[in-house]
Amino acid sequence: MTMDQLIDSLRDHPRNEAELVKLGHLARKVPTHDMAYLMKTLPTDQAAIVYRVLDKDTALAVFESLSPATQAELIAELRHGEIFEIFNELDPDDRASLFDELPAKVADRLMSGLDLEQRTMTTTVLGYPEDAIGRYMSPEVLWLHPEWTVRRAIDHVKAHIDEPETIYLLPVLDDSRILLGVTGLRRLLSSDDDMTVREIMREAESAHATDPREETARRFLGGKLLAMPIVDAEHRLLGVLTYDDAVEIINEEDAEDAARSGGAEPLEKSYLSSSIMRIVQSRVVWLVMLALSAALTVKVLDLFEDKLSTVVILALFIPLLTGTGGNTGNQAATTVTRALAVGEVRIRDLPKVIWRELRVGFVLGLILGSLAFVITGFIYGFTFGTVIGLTLLAVCVQAAVVGGMMPIIAKKVGADPAVFSNPFISTFCDATGLLIYFGIASVILGI
Repeated sequence: MTMDQLIDSLRDHPRNEAELVKLGHLARKVPTHDMAYLMKTLPTDQAAIVYRVLDKDTALAVFESLSPATQAELIAELRHGEIFEIFNELDPDDRASLFDELPAKVADRLMSGLDLEQRTMTTTVLGYPEDAIGRYMSPEVLWLHPEWTVRRAIDHVKAHIDEPETIYLLPVLDDSRILLGVTGLRRLLSSDDDMTVREIMREAESAHATDPREETARRFLGGKLLAMPIVDAEHRLLGVLTYDDAVEIINEEDAEDAARSGGAEPLEKSYLSSSIMRIVQSRVVWLVMLALSAALTVKVLDLFEDKLSTVVILALFIPLLTGTGGNTGNQAATTVTRALAVGEVRIRDLPKVIWRELRVGFVLGLILGSLAFVITGFIYGFTFGTVIGLTLLAVCVQAAVVGGMMPIIAKKVGADPAVFSNPFISTFCDATGLLIYFGIASVILGI
């Protein structure tokens, strides 16, 4: 109810101090997660009004939950003082993501307003490509020396507890910043005061700053880590990847894969706050490409027009056969794409995938083909039932193999496996399925 009242107040265009105070009272009653949702769906000018009446801590939490594109639009509506206050409170990795969405002049002005230490850390993160994990690390790290006693290490943590993004995983470095290991805060607090950090540290699960972001984030989450040290080529510590950043990376990658597998580009902002033209742009290119590729299916039908006119009943089963082929291929592609993403399948496993999908496709085709043979045979005759049964068997085998191969081939050539998923595989299986169908019909029916 409070959120509805807040939206109603915005519709009245609050401008004077009394109306803004009332809006502030309503905003403070809205939970932070609901406020974050509201900011993602409101028009930008209204979102800016609400943002101004939030308390500092809530405002920062809400801002950090927004996508970089939405953050950039909100900044365009705020005053310079408000912008600098937000920007100074962000972590260096969050600043880097926001920089990609800001005009160059605005980005330069904001960067110049940072102190030397924050500017250096932000510049370090910006130096890595967008698909490298170094772009998402936090350079603010609390680390320990191996020869320190546990007592000294605890005192050090207490003295600097507000500086880093996380203290639950503490890297252990030598004098050259080489990563020697890590220790957890729990382990540190439960150890004897006179023990050294070297005695309680363990081997670190780390990543190089140039490693791919998705691969690293999935390894992070798969290992159920709290944080992961990020190092350079000489194994010197550069920063840490935290749990929330790993989750955000995977959410973005999964959203991108889901959109592309459905024949669209991912939206930079939430669906409700994206303009109609932005949604159209995310879909139209794919639709045009798929329409052009579907011309292949039309050409195949044109080639066999004489056979369709001779045995009209053949046309009745075209949707069944093409739909089954497309669905079988999409199932295989989705399964293999997911296996690639989580590291269960690698490029060198292509022969294994082909052999596995060939057998899966054969069993699926045998089941569907047998059912089709019996049902179609009783209705249209078993000669025609044989055509449909054999076609389903062949279509399922080739669709499963193609669907399993395409994501791995895409990975090999450096393309996104999701791009070669559902839309293109469906079109390909439609065309090849028709060739198989009319080929089998020509032999068995003698047309």
